[in-house]
Amino acid sequence: MLTLTEKPRRSPKNEQLNSCASSFADYEDCIVGFMDDLQLVHCGHDKKCLGCGEELAHLTLRGVLRGSVGVIGESRLAMTEKVVLLGGRVCAVKRFRQVSSGRREFGKKIEHLARVSQKCEYLVPVAAYLYAKRIKQHGHTALDWNQRLTIIVQIARGIGFIHEQYPPYEKKMQMNVHGNIKVCNVMVNTDFSACLSGYGFTQLAEPVEVLNTGQLMKSPCRQQENTTYSDELSQKSDIYNFGVILLDILAGPKGLEMTKGVKEKKASMKLEGGLEFFEFYVKEGKERRQVSKVLEIALACISTKPDARPSIEEICFNIVEIL
Repeated sequence: MLTLTEKPRRSPKNEQLNSCASSFADYEDCIVGFMDDLQLVHCGHDKKCLGCGEELAHLTLRGVLRGSVGVIGESRLAMTEKVVLLGGRVCAVKRFRQVSSGRREFGKKIEHLARVSQKCEYLVPVAAYLYAKRIKQHGHTALDWNQRLTIIVQIARGIGFIHEQYPPYEKKMQMNVHGNIKVCNVMVNTDFSACLSGYGFTQLAEPVEVLNTGQLMKSPCRQQENTTYSDELSQKSDIYNFGVILLDILAGPKGLEMTKGVKEKKASMKLEGGLEFFEFYVKEGKERRQVSKVLEIALACISTKPDARPSIEEICFNIVEIL
Protein backbone atom coordinates (compact mmCIF):
# COMPACT_ATOMS: atom_id res chain seq x y z
CA MET A 1 0.00 0.00 0.00
CA LEU A 2 1.51 3.32 -1.08
CA THR A 3 0.58 6.93 -0.60
CA LEU A 4 1.92 9.26 -3.24
CA THR A 5 1.56 12.98 -3.72
CA GLU A 6 -0.61 14.24 -6.54
CA LYS A 7 1.01 13.96 -9.94
CA PRO A 8 2.04 17.38 -11.36
CA ARG A 9 -0.56 18.50 -13.87
CA ARG A 10 0.60 18.82 -17.45
CA SER A 11 0.27 22.20 -19.05
CA PRO A 12 -2.36 22.45 -21.81
CA LYS A 13 0.30 24.11 -23.93
CA ASN A 14 2.30 20.92 -24.04
CA GLU A 15 -0.03 17.93 -24.30
CA GLN A 16 -3.44 16.86 -23.13
CA LEU A 17 -4.01 13.89 -20.85
CA ASN A 18 -6.03 11.68 -23.21
CA SER A 19 -5.76 8.43 -21.28
CA CYS A 20 -5.85 7.14 -17.75
CA ALA A 21 -2.69 5.15 -18.46
CA SER A 22 0.69 6.58 -17.48
CA SER A 23 3.90 5.62 -15.75
CA PHE A 24 4.94 5.98 -12.14
CA ALA A 25 8.16 7.44 -13.49
CA ASP A 26 6.26 10.72 -13.07
CA TYR A 27 6.75 10.22 -9.33
CA GLU A 28 10.52 9.83 -9.36
CA ASP A 29 10.74 13.10 -7.42
CA CYS A 30 9.05 11.32 -4.50
CA ILE A 31 12.10 9.16 -3.87
CA VAL A 32 14.87 11.66 -4.51
CA GLY A 33 17.10 11.72 -1.45
CA PHE A 34 17.11 7.96 -0.79
CA MET A 35 20.59 6.55 -1.29
CA ASP A 36 19.25 3.03 -1.70
CA ASP A 37 16.02 1.55 -2.98
CA LEU A 38 13.34 1.03 -0.34
CA GLN A 39 12.18 -2.49 0.44
CA LEU A 40 8.38 -2.56 0.74
CA VAL A 41 6.97 -3.97 3.96
CA HIS A 42 4.47 -6.76 3.32
CA CYS A 43 1.55 -7.07 5.71
CA GLY A 44 1.57 -10.79 6.47
CA HIS A 45 0.08 -13.20 3.92
CA ASP A 46 3.20 -15.40 4.23
CA LYS A 47 5.11 -12.84 2.15
CA LYS A 48 3.24 -13.90 -1.00
CA CYS A 49 0.91 -12.02 -3.29
CA LEU A 50 -2.62 -13.34 -2.77
CA GLY A 51 -3.45 -12.62 -6.40
CA CYS A 52 -0.72 -14.71 -8.04
CA GLY A 53 1.10 -16.49 -5.21
CA GLU A 54 4.46 -14.96 -6.13
CA GLU A 55 7.07 -14.09 -3.54
CA LEU A 56 7.07 -10.44 -2.46
CA ALA A 57 10.58 -10.46 -1.04
CA HIS A 58 12.03 -8.38 -3.87
CA LEU A 59 9.22 -5.86 -4.25
CA THR A 60 10.66 -2.36 -3.82
CA LEU A 61 9.39 1.20 -3.98
CA ARG A 62 11.46 2.08 -7.05
CA GLY A 63 10.19 -1.03 -8.84
CA VAL A 64 6.60 0.04 -8.22
CA LEU A 65 7.25 3.65 -9.22
CA ARG A 66 8.69 2.52 -12.55
CA GLY A 67 5.75 0.27 -13.40
CA SER A 68 3.05 0.98 -15.94
CA VAL A 69 -0.10 2.29 -14.30
CA GLY A 70 -3.76 2.59 -15.24
CA VAL A 71 -6.48 4.17 -13.13
CA ILE A 72 -9.09 1.68 -11.88
CA GLY A 73 -11.21 4.07 -9.86
CA GLU A 74 -11.25 7.45 -8.21
CA SER A 75 -12.94 9.16 -5.29
CA ARG A 76 -12.45 12.26 -3.15
CA LEU A 77 -10.41 10.08 -0.81
CA ALA A 78 -7.98 8.42 -3.19
CA MET A 79 -7.22 6.95 -6.58
CA THR A 80 -6.90 3.20 -7.10
CA GLU A 81 -4.43 2.19 -9.78
CA LYS A 82 -3.46 -1.07 -11.44
CA VAL A 83 0.31 -1.30 -11.72
CA VAL A 84 2.11 -3.70 -14.04
CA LEU A 85 5.73 -4.07 -12.94
CA LEU A 86 8.60 -4.56 -15.38
CA GLY A 87 8.54 -8.34 -14.81
CA GLY A 88 4.82 -8.55 -15.55
CA ARG A 89 3.59 -8.84 -11.96
CA VAL A 90 0.32 -7.00 -11.31
CA CYS A 91 -0.24 -4.91 -8.17
CA ALA A 92 -2.87 -2.49 -6.95
CA VAL A 93 -1.85 0.86 -5.51
CA LYS A 94 -4.07 3.15 -3.48
CA ARG A 95 -2.88 6.75 -3.86
CA PHE A 96 -4.44 8.87 -1.12
CA ARG A 97 -4.91 12.54 -1.82
CA GLN A 98 -4.26 13.83 1.70
CA VAL A 99 -2.95 11.48 4.39
CA SER A 100 -4.12 12.38 7.90
CA SER A 101 -1.18 10.94 9.88
CA GLY A 102 2.61 10.70 9.82
CA ARG A 103 4.47 8.02 7.87
CA ARG A 104 5.26 5.79 10.85
CA GLU A 105 1.73 5.95 12.28
CA PHE A 106 0.23 5.43 8.82
CA GLY A 107 2.33 2.30 8.32
CA LYS A 108 1.20 0.85 11.63
CA LYS A 109 -2.44 1.50 10.78
CA ILE A 110 -2.11 -0.18 7.38
CA GLU A 111 -0.45 -3.25 8.88
CA HIS A 112 -3.20 -3.53 11.48
CA LEU A 113 -5.96 -3.21 8.86
CA ALA A 114 -4.22 -5.88 6.79
CA ARG A 115 -4.11 -8.32 9.71
CA VAL A 116 -7.81 -7.82 10.39
CA SER A 117 -8.87 -8.01 6.73
CA GLN A 118 -7.13 -11.30 6.01
CA LYS A 119 -9.24 -13.01 8.69
CA CYS A 120 -12.47 -12.55 6.71
CA GLU A 121 -13.14 -13.97 3.24
CA TYR A 122 -15.69 -11.23 2.59
CA LEU A 123 -13.14 -8.40 2.86
CA VAL A 124 -10.57 -7.52 0.20
CA PRO A 125 -7.11 -8.08 1.73
CA VAL A 126 -4.95 -4.95 1.74
CA ALA A 127 -2.07 -6.80 0.07
CA ALA A 128 -4.06 -8.49 -2.71
CA TYR A 129 -4.86 -7.62 -6.31
CA LEU A 130 -8.11 -9.37 -7.21
CA TYR A 131 -9.17 -9.99 -10.79
CA ALA A 132 -12.69 -8.91 -9.90
CA LYS A 133 -15.16 -6.33 -11.10
CA ARG A 134 -17.10 -3.79 -9.14
CA ILE A 135 -20.76 -4.65 -8.91
CA LYS A 136 -21.57 -1.68 -11.17
CA GLN A 137 -19.42 -3.11 -13.96
CA HIS A 138 -21.47 -6.30 -14.21
CA GLY A 139 -24.59 -4.45 -15.32
CA HIS A 140 -27.63 -5.16 -13.18
CA THR A 141 -29.70 -6.75 -15.94
CA ALA A 142 -27.08 -9.48 -16.35
CA LEU A 143 -27.65 -10.71 -12.78
CA ASP A 144 -30.53 -12.98 -11.81
CA TRP A 145 -32.06 -12.93 -8.33
CA ASN A 146 -29.97 -15.78 -6.93
CA GLN A 147 -26.76 -14.01 -7.94
CA ARG A 148 -27.97 -10.75 -6.41
CA LEU A 149 -28.97 -12.53 -3.21
CA THR A 150 -25.52 -14.16 -2.97
CA ILE A 151 -23.89 -10.74 -3.26
CA ILE A 152 -26.23 -9.30 -0.61
CA VAL A 153 -25.53 -12.14 1.85
CA GLN A 154 -21.76 -11.85 1.50
CA ILE A 155 -21.73 -8.07 1.84
CA ALA A 156 -23.79 -8.42 5.04
CA ARG A 157 -21.36 -11.02 6.41
CA GLY A 158 -18.42 -8.74 5.68
CA ILE A 159 -20.09 -5.88 7.55
CA GLY A 160 -20.97 -8.26 10.38
CA PHE A 161 -17.32 -9.27 10.74
CA ILE A 162 -16.27 -5.63 10.99
CA HIS A 163 -18.98 -4.61 13.45
CA GLU A 164 -18.04 -7.36 15.90
CA GLN A 165 -14.37 -6.33 16.08
CA TYR A 166 -13.09 -6.05 19.65
CA PRO A 167 -11.63 -3.93 21.08
CA PRO A 168 -13.51 -1.32 19.05
CA TYR A 169 -10.62 1.18 19.23
CA GLU A 170 -7.04 0.26 18.41
CA LYS A 171 -4.06 2.06 16.86
CA LYS A 172 -6.06 5.30 17.15
CA MET A 173 -8.67 3.82 14.83
CA GLN A 174 -12.28 2.73 15.25
CA MET A 175 -11.97 -0.89 14.15
CA ASN A 176 -15.65 -1.87 14.33
CA VAL A 177 -16.77 0.51 11.56
CA HIS A 178 -16.11 0.26 7.81
CA GLY A 179 -16.67 3.95 7.12
CA ASN A 180 -16.97 3.88 3.33
CA ILE A 181 -19.58 1.30 2.27
CA LYS A 182 -20.55 2.14 -1.31
CA VAL A 183 -21.46 0.26 -4.47
CA CYS A 184 -18.06 1.03 -5.97
CA ASN A 185 -16.39 -0.70 -2.98
CA VAL A 186 -18.23 -3.98 -3.57
CA MET A 187 -16.00 -6.32 -5.58
CA VAL A 188 -17.65 -9.22 -7.44
CA ASN A 189 -15.62 -12.22 -8.59
CA THR A 190 -16.29 -14.32 -11.69
CA ASP A 191 -18.31 -16.80 -9.61
CA PHE A 192 -20.40 -13.88 -8.30
CA SER A 193 -18.99 -14.13 -4.81
CA ALA A 194 -18.56 -10.67 -3.33
CA CYS A 195 -16.33 -8.87 -0.87
CA LEU A 196 -15.94 -5.35 0.50
CA SER A 197 -12.93 -3.13 -0.11
CA GLY A 198 -11.88 0.12 1.52
CA TYR A 199 -12.23 -1.02 5.14
CA GLY A 200 -10.82 1.68 7.45
CA PHE A 201 -9.49 3.86 4.65
CA THR A 202 -11.54 6.91 5.66
CA GLN A 203 -9.48 6.97 8.85
CA LEU A 204 -6.21 7.05 6.91
CA ALA A 205 -6.80 10.11 4.76
CA GLU A 206 -8.94 13.21 4.38
CA PRO A 207 -11.38 13.58 1.46
CA VAL A 208 -10.46 16.32 -1.00
CA GLU A 209 -12.77 18.10 -3.42
CA VAL A 210 -11.64 17.53 -7.00
CA LEU A 211 -12.69 19.59 -9.99
CA ASN A 212 -14.91 17.61 -12.35
CA THR A 213 -12.58 17.84 -15.34
CA GLY A 214 -10.64 15.34 -17.38
CA GLN A 215 -10.94 11.64 -18.12
CA LEU A 216 -10.29 10.58 -14.54
CA MET A 217 -13.55 12.12 -13.31
CA LYS A 218 -15.52 9.60 -15.39
CA SER A 219 -14.59 6.63 -13.22
CA PRO A 220 -17.44 4.59 -11.64
CA CYS A 221 -16.27 5.40 -8.12
CA ARG A 222 -16.27 9.12 -8.82
CA GLN A 223 -19.74 9.04 -10.38
CA GLN A 224 -21.12 6.96 -7.51
CA GLU A 225 -20.28 9.74 -5.05
CA ASN A 226 -23.22 11.66 -6.49
CA THR A 227 -25.47 9.11 -4.76
CA THR A 228 -26.57 10.04 -1.25
CA TYR A 229 -24.41 8.15 1.24
CA SER A 230 -23.79 8.88 4.89
CA ASP A 231 -20.25 10.08 5.67
CA GLU A 232 -20.55 9.68 9.43
CA LEU A 233 -18.09 7.24 10.98
CA SER A 234 -20.49 4.96 12.86
CA GLN A 235 -22.12 1.55 12.62
CA LYS A 236 -25.52 3.14 12.00
CA SER A 237 -24.00 5.00 9.07
CA ASP A 238 -22.65 1.70 7.71
CA ILE A 239 -26.17 0.27 7.96
CA TYR A 240 -27.66 3.23 6.09
CA ASN A 241 -25.13 2.84 3.27
CA PHE A 242 -25.81 -0.90 3.14
CA GLY A 243 -29.48 -0.03 2.63
CA VAL A 244 -28.54 2.22 -0.29
CA ILE A 245 -26.61 -0.70 -1.84
CA LEU A 246 -29.60 -3.02 -1.37
CA LEU A 247 -31.85 -0.57 -3.22
CA ASP A 248 -29.26 -0.27 -5.98
CA ILE A 249 -29.17 -4.06 -6.36
CA LEU A 250 -32.97 -4.28 -6.35
CA ALA A 251 -33.92 -1.31 -8.50
CA GLY A 252 -30.78 0.15 -10.05
CA PRO A 253 -29.01 3.48 -9.47
CA LYS A 254 -32.30 5.34 -8.89
CA GLY A 255 -33.49 2.91 -6.23
CA LEU A 256 -33.04 5.41 -3.40
CA GLU A 257 -35.01 8.09 -5.25
CA MET A 258 -37.88 5.64 -5.80
CA THR A 259 -38.28 4.67 -2.15
CA LYS A 260 -41.03 7.23 -1.51
CA GLY A 261 -43.27 5.48 -4.00
CA VAL A 262 -42.29 2.13 -2.52
CA LYS A 263 -43.44 3.13 0.95
CA GLU A 264 -46.72 4.52 -0.36
CA LYS A 265 -47.57 1.43 -2.45
CA LYS A 266 -45.90 -1.23 -0.35
CA ALA A 267 -48.98 -3.47 -0.03
CA SER A 268 -49.84 -3.39 -3.72
CA MET A 269 -46.23 -4.10 -4.64
CA LYS A 270 -46.31 -7.34 -2.68
CA LEU A 271 -49.45 -8.42 -4.50
CA GLU A 272 -47.95 -7.64 -7.90
CA GLY A 273 -44.56 -9.19 -7.25
CA GLY A 274 -42.88 -5.79 -7.14
CA LEU A 275 -42.78 -5.50 -10.93
CA GLU A 276 -43.25 -1.72 -10.93
CA PHE A 277 -40.16 -1.21 -8.76
CA PHE A 278 -37.64 -4.02 -9.27
CA GLU A 279 -35.54 -3.84 -12.42
CA PHE A 280 -35.58 -7.62 -12.96
CA TYR A 281 -38.34 -10.19 -13.35
CA VAL A 282 -39.53 -11.56 -10.01
CA LYS A 283 -40.86 -15.11 -10.03
CA GLU A 284 -43.91 -16.00 -7.99
CA GLY A 285 -43.59 -17.93 -4.74
CA LYS A 286 -40.31 -18.15 -2.83
CA GLU A 287 -38.43 -15.64 -4.97
CA ARG A 288 -41.14 -13.01 -4.55
CA ARG A 289 -41.10 -13.50 -0.78
CA GLN A 290 -37.31 -13.20 -0.69
CA VAL A 291 -37.25 -10.02 -2.77
CA SER A 292 -40.01 -8.42 -0.68
CA LYS A 293 -38.16 -9.25 2.54
CA VAL A 294 -34.89 -7.76 1.26
CA LEU A 295 -36.80 -4.62 0.25
CA GLU A 296 -38.21 -4.37 3.78
CA ILE A 297 -34.68 -4.68 5.18
CA ALA A 298 -33.43 -1.96 2.81
CA LEU A 299 -36.21 0.43 3.82
CA ALA A 300 -35.44 -0.16 7.51
CA CYS A 301 -31.73 0.50 6.89
CA ILE A 302 -32.33 3.92 5.31
CA SER A 303 -34.55 5.18 8.12
CA THR A 304 -33.91 8.85 8.83
CA LYS A 305 -33.72 7.95 12.53
CA PRO A 306 -30.41 6.13 13.19
CA ASP A 307 -31.79 4.35 16.28
CA ALA A 308 -34.57 2.84 14.15
CA ARG A 309 -32.10 1.15 11.82
CA PRO A 310 -31.52 -2.57 12.50
CA SER A 311 -28.16 -3.89 13.64
CA ILE A 312 -26.14 -6.00 11.24
CA GLU A 313 -26.86 -9.01 13.48
CA GLU A 314 -30.61 -8.53 12.94
CA ILE A 315 -30.08 -8.07 9.21
CA CYS A 316 -28.01 -11.25 8.86
CA PHE A 317 -30.58 -13.21 10.90
CA ASN A 318 -33.46 -12.00 8.71
CA ILE A 319 -31.56 -12.75 5.50
CA VAL A 320 -30.69 -16.27 6.65
CA GLU A 321 -34.37 -16.82 7.45
CA ILE A 322 -35.35 -16.35 3.79
CA LEU A 323 -32.62 -18.52 2.23
